[in-house]
Formats: sequence, structure tokens, C-alpha cells
Amino acid sequence: IDGPHPEIAMIFQDANLLPWRSIARNVRLPFELKRRPPDTRRIAQLMHRVGLEGFETKFPRELSGGMQQRASIVRSLAVDPSVLLMDEPFGALDAFTRDEMNLLIQEIWMETGKTIAFVTHSIPEAIFLADRILVMSPRPGRLTTIFNIDFPRPRPIEIQTTPEFIALVGKIKASIGFLLAAVITQFPFVEKIVTPYILLLVTTPMIALVPLLILRFGFGLEPRIIAVSLAVGPMVMINAATGFRRVDLAKIALARSFGASTLQIFMKIRIPMAMPMIIVGLMVGSIFGLLTAVGAEMVGGSFGLGQRLSYYSSMIQMPNFFACILVLAVIGISIYVLFFWIGKKWASWES
Repeated sequence: IDGPHPEIAMIFQDANLLPWRSIARNVRLPFELKRRPPDTRRIAQLMHRVGLEGFETKFPRELSGGMQQRASIVRSLAVDPSVLLMDEPFGALDAFTRDEMNLLIQEIWMETGKTIAFVTHSIPEAIFLADRILVMSPRPGRLTTIFNIDFPRPRPIEIQTTPEFIALVGKIKASIGFLLAAVITQFPFVEKIVTPYILLLVTTPMIALVPLLILRFGFGLEPRIIAVSLAVGPMVMINAATGFRRVDLAKIALARSFGASTLQIFMKIRIPMAMPMIIVGLMVGSIFGLLTAVGAEMVGGSFGLGQRLSYYSSMIQMPNFFACILVLAVIGISIYVLFFWIGKKWASWES
């Protein structure tokens, strides 16, 4: 692709509505630029579909952020493209409006079957919307991992609270942390850039950020997911990077003597040697994540063990309070046993 294509439409991070045009004239802009008569019937159907019927004569300043983004969606879909490119279109919206927009995109996709390439930094949003998630590396951007999402459609917003959804979020986050550790090992200048941020994350109690995250994202599941990610990610990255560095240079020389490429050395030498540290990082990160999740629920949760602990403590219901403590202890022990078993299976060579 070396320029605009008639079968491809773009939706940007900002609604990019022209402030001097009404909503109706903004939607008709692509037709004017293509020197085509507007498809008034299709535009009317789309305006009704996204809930903007009756706002055609309004100016962008008279609409909320969510309504402006809906208008930009209508503008792109009005020309009936085959492919829709969406560059973090909901990043600036509040949590509730973002959920509404995600449901709207899902419904539009189910009705039209159009190909949508959606860029986002929100892993829960990616899982909710996608059939397939492509994880990209830092500069230079390269495709590193592909996750196929098989949750049935239509997907309700509540699916984000299910154990399967949360487990997939953790799996993708762990893969991103592992990827960054590998990049740090291969490119020292990247380490100099990200190390201060990693140290800041490690030394900052994530529970202290929960009120700020709640103000930004609301009282849903997203603030807790972000807090847990910030708690888990640095542990995985630090341990994985340490593991990658402990490789015996003689073993790398041995591989090179047989003509091994850099990728082969990484896959056959560095990763197996780093596996014990990676497993330790995942174990410690999981325990930190558990503690952060419980703390976040105590601060601003409407459900979960943390919320139950706060409630039973305030009501002086000690039997129920200690029952929650027991459940947390069992979860913590289970995490340890799980990673101990994984270590015995995948890193049994390490004493």
C-alpha cells in the first residue's frame, strides 16, 4: 500500500470531525472528496444504527466524545469499504463509553462481516473484539506472537470477568513481558531506556495507583487488570532478562561452530538456559499479582475476595473474614505448587 485505497477506510484516535461542518456534512465528506453523490439511504441507516438519528444538524462541539466517535464510524462506513482500519479509536473515552463503543463495533462487524484491523494497547479490549490478536515487538515493529480467540459471539461485556478471559489476559501480558526481556538482552540500548521505568514499577506499590486508575477507567475490571499487569510485568521482565544473560558464552560459540543463526541460538541456547529464571519470574509475578488484585478489590472493588475481606472486617464477621484469608492462602500455595511442578517439568536440569 503506497497511498489511499478506495476499499480501505480509516478511523483515527481522535474523531477528526471538521468543527465548521454539521454532523451530516462531516459524514458526507468522503463522497465529496471522491466526487460521488452521497448514499443517503445508507447514511440514514448507519445514523440510526449508532444512535445519532436526530443529531444530523448538530456541530461536533455539541456532541459528547462518544457521539463524535460514532459519527466518525458512520463517516468511514458510509462509503461501504471492504477493510476498516481503526487506530486506537476509543483510547480517549471513559470506561463506560468505551464499553459501549466496543459493543457497537462488535455488532457492526456481525452485521456487515467487514474485515477490521484494530490497533489497541488494551489487552482486554483486544480479546473482547478480536478473532485473532497479533502482538508486535518494539522498534523495529515485528510480528512476534499470534493468539487465536475462540470465545463465542456475541460477547457480552461481562465476559471480561470470567476466569477464562482473565487467564488469557495474563497469558498475553506474560508473553509481552517475556518479549521485552528478550529485546533488552539482544539490544543493550533498549535496556538503558526501559530500566528506569522498570525500577519505578518495581519500587512503587501498585495498590497506591488503584484510586488514580479508578478515576481514569471507572469502577470496572479494567483498573484491577492494569494494576495487576504493572505488578506482574516487571517481575517477569527482570527475571527473564537475568536468565537470558546467564548463558555460557562457550555454549553460544559451540552453536555458532555448527553454523547456528542468531535466532537459532536464541531458541536453542538462550531460552532453555533462561527457563528457570523465567519460571521464577512468573511465580513471583503471579503472587504479586494476586496481592495487588486483592488490594485493588479492597480499595475500589464491588466484588471479589478483597471486597469480601473489607466487608466482613467492617461488619466484624470474623469467621467469614478468616475463611477469605484461608482461600487466599490456598490460592497462594496453589500458585507455588503449580510453578514448582512446571519447573520440575521444564527446568529439571537446574539444581
